[in-house]
Amino acid sequence: MRMIPQAIDEIIGHLLAHNFLNETRFAQAFARGKFRQKKWGRNRITRELKMRNISAYNLKLALKEIPQNEYLDTFDVLFEKRVAQLCGETDGQKKRKKIADYLLYRGWESAMIFERLRGLTNN
Repeated sequence: MRMIPQAIDEIIGHLLAHNFLNETRFAQAFARGKFRQKKWGRNRITRELKMRNISAYNLKLALKEIPQNEYLDTFDVLFEKRVAQLCGETDGQKKRKKIADYLLYRGWESAMIFERLRGLTNN
């Protein structure tokens, strides 16, 4: 904004003092928002927060904002939705790969995905 350094320092000091610039609050809101709105998994949220240079402590706090039961329910819904989208796919191997790629891109844990895919192949 082409301000003098003294004004910048004063404004940033004011924002910090009144809790407008708060890394913890940002990380928690980011994690909640991306999980609830975009259905991202913990891996994607972690990666995005690390790209924004959020500390490890605040990253842990942010991930605690996601309730485990809600996390598992969301995973189940996304998995079933993707299976339904691929109902026309006849090749089982391609179908499993597309499901895995979709969920991995969204940041869900590979162990959860592959465990659920094993259950899909048994049916």
